[in-house]
Amino acid sequence: MSQNALVEQVDAILPQTQCTQCGYNGCLPYAQAIVEDAAPINRCPPGGDSGIEALAKLLNRAVVHLDTTCGHPEPLQVAQIDEEHCIGCTICIQACPTDAIAGASKLMHTVLPDACTGCKLCVAPCPVDCISMVPANREWTNEDASKARKNTRRREARLKRKHPEDQPLASRTLSNKAPLTTAANSDAQTRQKTIADALARARARRSGTLK
Repeated sequence: MSQNALVEQVDAILPQTQCTQCGYNGCLPYAQAIVEDAAPINRCPPGGDSGIEALAKLLNRAVVHLDTTCGHPEPLQVAQIDEEHCIGCTICIQACPTDAIAGASKLMHTVLPDACTGCKLCVAPCPVDCISMVPANREWTNEDASKARKNTRRREARLKRKHPEDQPLASRTLSNKAPLTTAANSDAQTRQKTIADALARARARRSGTLK
């Protein structure tokens, strides 16, 4: 079996939440690191013990306990945007690895629950703290994983077309959605004013003074 084929088999076992808790920029990079013996098989909290056992069987490695420094298995959650306080900055759209957030610059954003993997990567970047994680009230399924893998790879392909140079995904995310790209590429003063204006609107909206 070729190394690429083995990577695909390892990736197929991983849950495709793309949460980066393993320390890699998604499930596929982690799968590549596992096959190259650059990473152990126990760094995926969403995959849990069953994922470790499946990887150990495939790779003929010893079953080991989950590395809890990466996190703990949790019930599935999905992101929820407080749309009343969303300022339309598109930062969460850029952060989402599966294109599970819809919206446009200066317009309200919303989460597509069926596409959300619960990765939480959109929460921290939100400048007005209007994103929270709520229980999904269902289990993560193989169908979910397959859909997430397809969405992730489609997004990655789109980013590579826009920025074909060899650089990490994080360096290309601003080209994911065009509306913020101009502001992001502008000078620091303009960038700061754009953010400050958006925050001022959000505060005014929260206080009820925005007409």
